[in-house]
Amino acid sequence: MANRFLSTLAFFLLAGDVLAASPVAPETQLDVALVIAVDVSSSMESDEQGLQREGFIDAFRSSLVHEAIGSGVNGRIAVTYVEWSGVKDQRVIVPWMVIDSPEKAMSFSNQLSYQPIRQAGMTSISGIIDQSRKLFEQLGGAPLRRVVDISGDGPNNDGRPVTYARDEAITNGIIINGLPIMFKRGAGNAEQEDLDLYYRECVIGGVGSFVIPLHDPEQFAMIVRTKIMREIAGIGDTRSLVVPAQSGSMNCITGERRKQEDLLSQEKKP
Repeated sequence: MANRFLSTLAFFLLAGDVLAASPVAPETQLDVALVIAVDVSSSMESDEQGLQREGFIDAFRSSLVHEAIGSGVNGRIAVTYVEWSGVKDQRVIVPWMVIDSPEKAMSFSNQLSYQPIRQAGMTSISGIIDQSRKLFEQLGGAPLRRVVDISGDGPNNDGRPVTYARDEAITNGIIINGLPIMFKRGAGNAEQEDLDLYYRECVIGGVGSFVIPLHDPEQFAMIVRTKIMREIAGIGDTRSLVVPAQSGSMNCITGERRKQEDLLSQEKKP
C-alpha cells in the first residue's frame, strides 16, 4: 500500500513539472538555447554515469546558476537534455524547456532526476552534433546563441568523421563546448590521457568555445556548474577560432596523437 502511494505521489509530482514547463513560443527571445549532450556509451561506468547525472541535476538547483540565468539580456534560456551513444542512438531525456525563474530551473532538475540511467554502445560525437542541429531547428524561440554542451570519455568511433559534423555546425552558427571525462581507471590509456587535446582540436568550435577537462570524480558537480554558468553567460575562450586548425597534434579520425614524423610532414605541406 505504501509503495503504491509513493508511486502515485511520484507520478503527480512529475506531471506537475511537465505542466509547469513552458513551451517555446516562436516570438520568445532567448539568451541561449543549450543542448546538454551526455555520453552513455559502454565505456562510461555506472558510477560515472551517476555522478554525471547528479552533476547536472545539482547545477540547475544551484542559486548561482539561477542568478546567471536572471542576469542575461532577456533573463530566459531554453535547455534540453539528451543522452547519446552510437550514430543512431540519441535520446531526448528532457525536451526543450524555457527557464526564466528559479522555479523553472528546479522543474528541469526534477524532471531529470526522475529519469532512469541507461548504458548503450558506441561513441558517435558526430552523431550527437548532427542531432543537435535538428533539435535547434525544432526550437520555436529565437536564441541569441545556440550551444551544444558535449560530455564524453572517448573519441568518436562511429558514424562520419567528427570534424565534418563540427565544421558544418559551426558554419551554421552553432557553438560546441566540451567536457572530456578523464578519470584515472588503473593504468589508463593514451586516448584518455589526450582526450582534452582531442576535444580541443577535433570537437569544439565556434567563437568563444571552450574545453573543461574533468580529472577528479569528486569535482563533477562543481565542474558541471561552472561550465553551465559560463555557457549561460556566454563566457568562452577568446582564443578559440571559428573553426579550429585542421592539422594539429591529434589525429581526429583515430583519436590518437600524431607521430613526430607525421607532424613534420604536415609542416612541410604548402
